[in-house]
Amino acid sequence: MAETYLITGGAGFIGSHMAERLVNDGHQVRVVDNLATGRRENLAHLEGRLAFHETSITDAAALPPLFEGVDYVFHMAALPSVPRSISDPLLTHEYNVTGTLNVLVAARDAGVKRVVYAASSSAYGDIPGDYKTEDLPPHPMSPYGAAKLAGEYYCQAFTQVYGLETVCLRYFNVFGPRQDPTSQYAAVIPLFITSMLDGRRPTIYGDGHQSRDFTYIDNVVHGNLLAARAPDAAGQVMNLATGGRITLLELVARINAILGTNFEPVFAPERPGDIKHSRAGIEKAGRLLGYQPIVDFDDGLARAVAWYQNGA
Repeated sequence: MAETYLITGGAGFIGSHMAERLVNDGHQVRVVDNLATGRRENLAHLEGRLAFHETSITDAAALPPLFEGVDYVFHMAALPSVPRSISDPLLTHEYNVTGTLNVLVAARDAGVKRVVYAASSSAYGDIPGDYKTEDLPPHPMSPYGAAKLAGEYYCQAFTQVYGLETVCLRYFNVFGPRQDPTSQYAAVIPLFITSMLDGRRPTIYGDGHQSRDFTYIDNVVHGNLLAARAPDAAGQVMNLATGGRITLLELVARINAILGTNFEPVFAPERPGDIKHSRAGIEKAGRLLGYQPIVDFDDGLARAVAWYQNGA
């Protein structure tokens, strides 16, 4: 049955993949994006198949009419990047906390069935241990991490107080096609791939032994769709990742292997707020959503490299 979905940040990397999947599944899709970090070209192939609204989630007065008649909300809009949040914490708060509150109020007032919130593994900080699991106390190390955690708390409060169903999914280093490598705050995988395709050595901040649970975009789309419907997920926070770990040195080696190159990284000083190790325990998402990764790291990396090779 066709339903109506609203995606905040739907012109961004993750949001545009959500929009594509929902449109292809036959649903009505509304995208709300102010294009601060999103790009219209991410949705160009869906022109005429969804409704696009160039609106900011920080504009509380503009949101209510856009939410009328919406069944489900995927709240992806945010001002990303730890370094950006360190240089401008007030702007990070405005988008990621106040903006999230505006979305929740609009969803509550419109009678939306459920809001799925794009939370972040940055809420954990550098808690020691092999895996980051949801029972660990949060310990954000940056204004970005603190702001995304505040969004989780608002989601849970709205479920408790107003009965608005919310699910918070903590993403771990999502990557894949349409991820922007040109921003000064770009994520590491598109930066490394495009640098090496251009014949430049990739830059690693730190010793390269820091590790991440790199998660291909199809896994995140899959987990989000499950979270919108899973009956026992309302009010819950859970990780969405693969449960694996790849160091930055391993990442460079694997891109070299795909490209047939032999680039050695350039090392630069560690950046403040960066986390040393981040690996997700995904048992809770498995239990409550029936989630398991559908694309492994190596397959996802090969797909991402191919996309950038083809003139992204």
